[in-house]
Amino acid sequence: MPQTLKLASRASLLTRGFPEIWAELGCKAPARVIKTHKTLEDMPGPNALAFFTDLFCKRGLARLHELQIEGKARYGPVWKASFGPILTVHVAEPSLIEQVLRQEGKHPIRSDLSSWKDYRVCRGHAYGLLTAEGEEWQKIRSILGKHMLKPKEVESYTGTLNGVVSDLIRRLQHQRRQHRGWGWTDLPETPHSTPNTPPPQGLMCLTLSGFISLGISSVLFDSRIGCLEPEMPKETETFIRSINRMFVMTLLTMAMPKFLHHIFPKPWKIFCESWDYMFAFGERHIDKRISEVAEKVSRGETVEGKYLTYYLAQEKLSMKSIYGNVTELLLAGVDTISSTLSWSLYELSRHPRVQAAVHEEITGVMKGSAIPSAADVAQMPLLKAVMKESLRLYPVIPGNARVISDRDIQVGEYLIPRKTLITLCHYATSRDARFFPEPDSFRPERWLQKDASHHPYASIPFGVGKRSCIGRRIAELEVHLALARILMQFEVKPEPEGCRVRPMTRTLLVPEKDINLQFMSR
Repeated sequence: MPQTLKLASRASLLTRGFPEIWAELGCKAPARVIKTHKTLEDMPGPNALAFFTDLFCKRGLARLHELQIEGKARYGPVWKASFGPILTVHVAEPSLIEQVLRQEGKHPIRSDLSSWKDYRVCRGHAYGLLTAEGEEWQKIRSILGKHMLKPKEVESYTGTLNGVVSDLIRRLQHQRRQHRGWGWTDLPETPHSTPNTPPPQGLMCLTLSGFISLGISSVLFDSRIGCLEPEMPKETETFIRSINRMFVMTLLTMAMPKFLHHIFPKPWKIFCESWDYMFAFGERHIDKRISEVAEKVSRGETVEGKYLTYYLAQEKLSMKSIYGNVTELLLAGVDTISSTLSWSLYELSRHPRVQAAVHEEITGVMKGSAIPSAADVAQMPLLKAVMKESLRLYPVIPGNARVISDRDIQVGEYLIPRKTLITLCHYATSRDARFFPEPDSFRPERWLQKDASHHPYASIPFGVGKRSCIGRRIAELEVHLALARILMQFEVKPEPEGCRVRPMTRTLLVPEKDINLQFMSR
């Protein structure tokens, strides 16, 4: 009988469900496992071969910003793609970008920047604010934040920046005389002018890069480096070109597995040579400035500084750390601000009614005064809206990134494992018609509407939170002062028969070709 019962019990296992069996044995059935989140395996995205083909066979690296919009249209607001050896999760929805940033933790990591770090390890350089992590990053951020984020501290740079803008105005006037007959001047011909000589290619872009280099060097060193002289010093020109080459090579070196650096050494070689020159340039100017301070101290003179190298030295940072931070701040302040100013002038030249309204606002505030202050700019909402709209259309960093290193996080319906690179697709969100009607149109007035419907995270060109751009306030003041002074002096017009200029990705978002403009005296 017991044997029969045993057989029957075995048979019942085949015909009854597990809950019934657990109940018969007097045990509580285990809870049903319900999958509440999707994983990376569930996430859509292109296969590795298709994405590789897009990047390297169809100018994909130059149009990474466009791939954001294409990816969102094809896969939805969240998708994955492999960027060389790096798996990346793309997020192209403002509410989900907000969700990521609200989970970034005490010491957020912007992105791995693996090639930048590899170079520093290779050469023995210190990390700066852009590459440091953890407690080291927090210490540097706290020191620089005291001098770069407080409004009153930033306002104190107004005199320095206005001096640089004055140099820019003089440089523009000089170029107008040199290129009479091409719209650069309406002044009478002078013995030194060259009628009907076309402006050289890249004239405007080079001028603005020089202007921004001069501006950031004044903030960092309290020193001019000759950017706006009739003949730019060779070392300064090489420095600017080194920044350009480095940004071009950054995407390429990050997309290449390290073993390929030995097989195809040229990209890594150019990348390292560019950084070598930038570090050497920064070190020369830092050493010169510190030497000048030491001489004054030896003579018993009181030394006070209003520049960031001085503040870093006062904090007893090592010279390696000062070199690393100043070099990174120097490169961060060139292409970023020059691109914003270039795009702003470009769009104003194509929208004369907007330009006229901005000019009217500026002259109304200035009331005959020649040089605006930070307080004057605060009374120019349309001028500030021009910069906001330019950054919406052409965000300097089209895709920011985060790496959450300490835990898995939820993003929409997906659970993202820790240490996954998450790309925040700012270009795609800032061109989303749901938040910005006529998203491809230049409409600065949209920023003056109190009932604007755009999501606060739809256009965040400087980032948000602890890892946001530390130079934001200085950059805004520099561009505002430059735009105000230029528009007070000149009416800006497009190049005759000039074609539309479109953006391209070079780590940063920059014009795909030179922007040449006409400056007509008012």
